[in-house]
Amino acid sequence: MKQRILLLAGAAVAALTVVGVAIAGNAHFVGTPTLTVDGNSIIISGKVAGLGNVPQIHVEVTADAQCVNPGTKKPKASNKQSIGAGGDFPVQNGKANFSLTATATFQPDCTPPMSLEFSNITITVTAADGTFLQHTF
Repeated sequence: MKQRILLLAGAAVAALTVVGVAIAGNAHFVGTPTLTVDGNSIIISGKVAGLGNVPQIHVEVTADAQCVNPGTKKPKASNKQSIGAGGDFPVQNGKANFSLTATATFQPDCTPPMSLEFSNITITVTAADGTFLQHTF
């Protein structure tokens, strides 16, 4: 009798595990997220689908910003910084749209003849069900 109860309990746990994986979905970016540079800011927008039944996703953008002089030299000074932005976005029918803006501020300003250069731009998407996506520009 004990063996039968253990067998049924094991089968129930296995069934719940399979159902949990099926509900989680197969999260993925729809197309490639877009990157727009607007002055000292980067704007990242995109769409994630296959999110299952999670109510929201959390999206973070990180990047490095630095001033570059006309000779394309990258001075080793206070004109480099890491920037970032994050936010929560609602999921509807397993899909979510997002748009974040991250802005670099320099003292002194990065003004001509210097130009602003962004690098190491990464988007990270997470959700309560363990969803984890990353895209790097």
